[in-house]
Amino acid sequence: MKTGNFEHEQIDLGYTDLVATTASTGRTYAAPNSVAYPSITTVLSILSEDHIREWRARVGAEEANRISKRASTRGTAVHSVLEKYVDNEENYLDGANLVVQSNFMEVKEILDSRLTKVYAQEAALYSEHLGVAGRVDCVGVFDGKNSIIDYKTAAKTKKKEWCEGYFIQETAYAIMWEERTGMPITQLVTVIAGDEGAQVFIEHRDNWSKKLLETINEYKRRKIFGR
Repeated sequence: MKTGNFEHEQIDLGYTDLVATTASTGRTYAAPNSVAYPSITTVLSILSEDHIREWRARVGAEEANRISKRASTRGTAVHSVLEKYVDNEENYLDGANLVVQSNFMEVKEILDSRLTKVYAQEAALYSEHLGVAGRVDCVGVFDGKNSIIDYKTAAKTKKKEWCEGYFIQETAYAIMWEERTGMPITQLVTVIAGDEGAQVFIEHRDNWSKKLLETINEYKRRKIFGR
């Protein structure tokens, strides 16, 4: 099975990994400075709380749980294949079902033609400045520019305005990465493996930094004062 043969250049983060803990209140990462930072996905969940609550009420708890589990399982499987492929592993499709393989093949063409160097995959990051942490899918050179690259899966084609949470999340990763490595990255790349075809959105970090800070501040306010 042909691998991607991607060039890798390891960047030192100053640590090997961060230990994550998941509780009912969300996920936190234990940083080397002995601070447990909330996951950026936990912080950003406040943006969709009302929408998810309304959706669950509309479809019913049992159906909502079924759909969520299926989407999560598919997303994890596609991420795993993509990570193995970009790591140049030979048996990257082992255990993947036909849906996952189909999603991967759509994205494979994009990565083969546009991703030329990889600095990190599934790297745990944190920012003392932002007060958050997270695990970035991929950091590398995409279309000739240093980029934060995030993989998503979707059942239907997405409009850009539906993806704002993705861009905010990637902005956090870009800031964390620069803080940890000294390497500034402004290009954000969202690669969506969709049942209706692959999509790529490219954004600039600075267009989303204000919204990121606003969301973090709102998350902190809710933690202190509640809703």
